[in-house]
Amino acid sequence: MNNIPQVKIGVVAVSRDCFPESLSVNRRKALMKAYTEKYGTTEIYECPVCIVESEIHMVQALEDVKNAGCNALVVYLGNFGPEISETLLAKHFDGPVMFVAAAEESAEDLMDGRGDAYCGMLNASYNLKLRGVKAYIPEYPVGTAEECADMIHEFIPIARTIVGLRSLKIISFGPRPLNFLACNAPIKPLYDLGVEIEENSELDLFEAFNKHADDPRIPKVVADMEKELGQGNMKPEILPKLAQYEITLLDWVEEHRGYREYVAIAGKCWPAFQTQFGFVPCYVNSRLTGMGIPVSCEVDIYGALSEFIGTCVSLDAVTLLDINNTVPADMFNAEIKDKTPYTHKDTFMGFHCGNTCSKKLAFCSMKYQKIMARNLPEEVTQGTLEGDIMPGDITFFRLQSTADTQLRAYVAEGEVLNVPTKSFGSIGVFAIPEMGRFYRHVLIEKNYPHHGAVAFGHFGKALFEVFKYLGVTDIGYNQPKSLPYPTENPFNK
Repeated sequence: MNNIPQVKIGVVAVSRDCFPESLSVNRRKALMKAYTEKYGTTEIYECPVCIVESEIHMVQALEDVKNAGCNALVVYLGNFGPEISETLLAKHFDGPVMFVAAAEESAEDLMDGRGDAYCGMLNASYNLKLRGVKAYIPEYPVGTAEECADMIHEFIPIARTIVGLRSLKIISFGPRPLNFLACNAPIKPLYDLGVEIEENSELDLFEAFNKHADDPRIPKVVADMEKELGQGNMKPEILPKLAQYEITLLDWVEEHRGYREYVAIAGKCWPAFQTQFGFVPCYVNSRLTGMGIPVSCEVDIYGALSEFIGTCVSLDAVTLLDINNTVPADMFNAEIKDKTPYTHKDTFMGFHCGNTCSKKLAFCSMKYQKIMARNLPEEVTQGTLEGDIMPGDITFFRLQSTADTQLRAYVAEGEVLNVPTKSFGSIGVFAIPEMGRFYRHVLIEKNYPHHGAVAFGHFGKALFEVFKYLGVTDIGYNQPKSLPYPTENPFNK
């Protein structure tokens, strides 16, 4: 995958001056040893400066991790720690920061070898709040060298996402389609996150597409598409146009990224796209997403943002699907009821026209867009990648702005079931525990649009922490029956 950042974490140990500095230094060395033995050395750097109650040490450590190319930071309380200088380090470091603390090692060493980092973490959190500094603190942030190494490794996808968002540009084409107000949300929160947005006209894109006619790169892209599609290449005549469009988008990305390192696209795909371009962009969208450049449908800007977040967390292709239709009762009874623990209300179908990467489909073929062809000539609706989504674990999630520019998010883990959909588009039969209640009391109650991002695997823990780090206070999830939603009627049977 490209278009996502590489993370290098600098580990800085800190020490209160009334504790032995050697205690913190030796614990830092043990932490580095534990990490490198389990996870390797490529993602982590040991800062030789131990901050001992000194703002000068803080500056020295800050310069050292910067010079080492670190874009994320771990402040490690090897003992109680100097609450002022350690939080100043977090304040002045330009990147995501994590705080962890050392547990005591032995009952035989609780005199000169006791570090009190359990206590120091409380003061660190208090000082972070005083300075208005964001930091990631694990659920239980105090541990042995091995436990802290695991915590740091869990921080990597969170840090990678934060770094990516701070250098992301979302490129959009056209306004949201008519009667699609659900995909229309204010862009002010993007700037609050540090994300840039470049909004373009569909006419600009059409002009660029026409300028790429007869581009000498087209045959090579067509050959790659043919290889990817294999026996599913049902519409070979449309591939040159799709290749031309793919090259147009990739050139646009390079010419318009500006000072930003990472890009996502929110594209227009109807109603005029088909009649003017002569095809639908679904398959090209799927290919770019497979390259690590998420492309959302229907100019869904927050969908593109969510897809990029999922790509950074999972290091894999994601997709954007409609939370689309119920599973018919006869299908549930025949294929799901006695074979899985799910109720009928736990299940639904996730669908979109044909935008899911081929690597995430159990089978696929190039076809026309059935819904659009109901109102348009079929020949201008070619270009979807149809097939059932591969069975396996998934995480459904979304980051969204409300109309009054407040960020909300939801995360729900589940799976795609091994059930033939007997339908069209990029589609799968999904199961999420307590989906019925989640659908009513999160998705409907909090006015989420019908689009949800899908990461292929269970990434709820990391995504939840990413949203917390971004300052999102309203994060919905599929709560168990034992935990009612605030709006849930307690008298429901």
